[in-house]
Amino acid sequence: MGVPVGTFVGQHLGWRASFGAIMVMGIVALIGIVLFIPRIRRDESASLGKQFRAVAQPKLLIILLACAVGNSSLFAVFTYIAPLLEQVTGFHESSVTWILVLFGIGVTVGNMLGGKLADWKLMPAILGIFLSICVLLTIFTFTVKSPVGAVVTIFLWGAASFAVMPGIQVKIMNLAQEAPALASTSNHSAGNLGNAFGAFFGGWVIDEMGLTSLPWIGALLVGLAFLIVLAVYMQERRRQTVPVAGTVSK
Repeated sequence: MGVPVGTFVGQHLGWRASFGAIMVMGIVALIGIVLFIPRIRRDESASLGKQFRAVAQPKLLIILLACAVGNSSLFAVFTYIAPLLEQVTGFHESSVTWILVLFGIGVTVGNMLGGKLADWKLMPAILGIFLSICVLLTIFTFTVKSPVGAVVTIFLWGAASFAVMPGIQVKIMNLAQEAPALASTSNHSAGNLGNAFGAFFGGWVIDEMGLTSLPWIGALLVGLAFLIVLAVYMQERRRQTVPVAGTVSK
């Protein structure tokens, strides 16, 4: 809900007011944490060196790369969703806030659905969701000029973009069981790196190719994330099918 509320505040009170609202909400959140979150005794953790070695394993770094590339796809488009909707689709700026609310609802639905899919079949779920995001952004290249088509696509895109997050998180935690805290923070760090690059790259795309190029560029980026995860999955499948030494294959 932060994005539509921030957009609404910025449109009516100026962009500085958005940052003021963030400060107020941060203070309220801090007070709530201090008052209501219980103190939890920390278990003895592995040494810092052991945790770094757990996180630095190649397969985990590749998954983190996929996370960063996937997030760069999201923010290459989402950072500029307001000008896309206003200048290309033709929505008034007051309507953009409600479209972003719909996007947020899609995000919530996607998060819940993504968790269930990750519990069902982890890697196939991640691959399927990345592929669906690629398809949706490709479709958005054409539906961005249709008000109804754009709204429907944005809702589905929001759901799919955040449905992949639980699966990525579970995969990272499975790979770094000796460093769960460091692994979970590395996931967010990779995601934020992708956010920053995506916003920067999206701005470059607008300067060089125009606003309407953003959706298909986003599709290419998430397609790259799909290929990265697919390579990891295929390697895992090959290892599972290699006969154990000393056994006779039938």
